[in-house]
Amino acid sequence: MKKIKINRLSDYLKKTYGTKVYKLPLDGGFSCPNRKNSNGCIFCSESGSGEFTFNEYSIKDQVELQIKRLSEKKKADKFIAYFQSFTNTYKPVNELRKIYSDAIENENVIVLDIATRGDCLDDEKIQLLSDINKEVDVWVEMGLQSTKKSTIELINRAYSNEVYFDMAKKLMDNGIKVISHVIAGLPYETEDDFLESVYQTQIHDIWGIKIHSLYIQTDSRLYDYYQKNKFKILTMDEYTDWVVDSFKILNEDTVVHRMTGDAYKPKLYLPKWSCDKLKVISEINSKIKTYNT
Repeated sequence: MKKIKINRLSDYLKKTYGTKVYKLPLDGGFSCPNRKNSNGCIFCSESGSGEFTFNEYSIKDQVELQIKRLSEKKKADKFIAYFQSFTNTYKPVNELRKIYSDAIENENVIVLDIATRGDCLDDEKIQLLSDINKEVDVWVEMGLQSTKKSTIELINRAYSNEVYFDMAKKLMDNGIKVISHVIAGLPYETEDDFLESVYQTQIHDIWGIKIHSLYIQTDSRLYDYYQKNKFKILTMDEYTDWVVDSFKILNEDTVVHRMTGDAYKPKLYLPKWSCDKLKVISEINSKIKTYNT
């Protein structure tokens, strides 16, 4: 039996940069084409999954404020400029160049991490990211969520798996690291459905993976959907089993960026256990240890 060996992000960062590296959550004032063209992804909150930023300030000021906060709290001195909310390539290239340049201007910022959609990238934007990649490392996160077609339609991801993986390949061909988000516990999905989504990231040589539990926030359309369609919500025991099983199929060099999500507690409806991130991670680690021994 092959033992589970996780290439955790914290270990990767320390090995690559020689020290702990911390994320600076930034808000670039982006929107999302999926919200403009339809109602957006069904699980997305009003703030676009970006509740932890100083969005009233300029990018440069956000960077300085976040660095000050983390320097005092964590004694940190190396950082990742992290654009999480909405679709962070959804502006003209000249505007993107200014936003990204402001984010990496501080010499202690060593990575630019951008969350976006596969249908909101093109050759010109990839060239911009490739140019920046010569100054600092560039990571691009894209929400795969699932590769099951009926699920993609239900959650309104609004573009195909082919578009997703074609764009991922273009990014990787330009030396840019790609991170796939996969959600466990999407409506009506089985564990096999979830594991197939994880497996697809592996056969496409995706560099990093973020695994999230599905959670329902009261300011999302998923909340309204759940009131009418009481689909099964995973228990913590089920979720941690699924995650451990997914680790069995990961390539050893795949970087695990996240084992569970960060629900916004004031607006979290279900599952309540997802609030206790440390407990969830502890349970996953315990199950890995049991499996390996």
